[in-house]
Amino acid sequence: MIRGPLAAAVAAACILSALPAHAETFPARPVHLLSPFPAGSGPDAVSRMIGDRLGRDWNQPVIVDARPGGNGFIAMEATRRSPATGYELGIADVGHLAINPSLFKKLPYDPVKDYVPVTGLYRTAFFVVVSSHSPIKSIPALLSAAKAGPNVVSYGSWAVGSPGHLGAAQLEAATGTQMLHAPFKDTAQLYTAVANGEVTWALGSYATAGPLILAGKLRVLAVADHKRSIALPEVPTIEEAGGPRGIEASTWVALLAPAGTPPERVSAIGRAVREALDTPEVKAKMATFGFVPAGSTGEQVSEWMRKDTPRYADMVKRTGATIN
Repeated sequence: MIRGPLAAAVAAACILSALPAHAETFPARPVHLLSPFPAGSGPDAVSRMIGDRLGRDWNQPVIVDARPGGNGFIAMEATRRSPATGYELGIADVGHLAINPSLFKKLPYDPVKDYVPVTGLYRTAFFVVVSSHSPIKSIPALLSAAKAGPNVVSYGSWAVGSPGHLGAAQLEAATGTQMLHAPFKDTAQLYTAVANGEVTWALGSYATAGPLILAGKLRVLAVADHKRSIALPEVPTIEEAGGPRGIEASTWVALLAPAGTPPERVSAIGRAVREALDTPEVKAKMATFGFVPAGSTGEQVSEWMRKDTPRYADMVKRTGATIN
């Protein structure tokens, strides 16, 4: 029989070996954030900002792994297939989680079953923008031009079925107008086309349309939200500007973990991210993009999905924007 200090050491080793793997101090190695957004985009910048803060707090690198393309499927699939340990997390927005289920006839992932929402990251509303040289200088003027006849007015978006496309479709439905939709490959092409007068107007966040707004090439008519934006507080809502009530075009971005990730680890990561979002440093940087830190729990993100999925499904049906 083993006695004394040796017995105590053996007992301690047995206890430690019996503990589950996720009982280790987290994180004990680098954490990866798998992102569907291209490097340099607003969501990418926020992901890196938060990753940098978490890296300092955790004393471990937090690496943003940008995997754009494929309608977000590449990054979403990578997240879905990652080990459920908390070391590989995913970034996703309203399109990936609430629009794609009705937009695509065959989706390679299940937004509800394949992931665990960890926390919300931020929300941002879209502005109605026209060329600074456009004769249209107000929302009533835009709607008056649209009512002149079908497809007299055109609007652009960064993709069929995107929040920008479906948000514009809301305005069409609310005003009984029919405008011509022109999808572009990316936001840079889109807002350049608006500035050049190739399309009449578009919806855009301050992060994407902001550079051309600041350069004086785009005119902002209103914000498509129920309240004004922190980015441009002097800009009225569509309703305040003389348009219909209830037009809300916005996006939200959340952090996900693969399904099966231990709940206590999901909770710990969520708390750490929300603490990072609440720091003055991160708040100030996010405000430069017009982003409002969400600071929402995983349960609240699930509620966003439950609320927005049927709402966007209705818009997809109205536009006939289904993609094979």
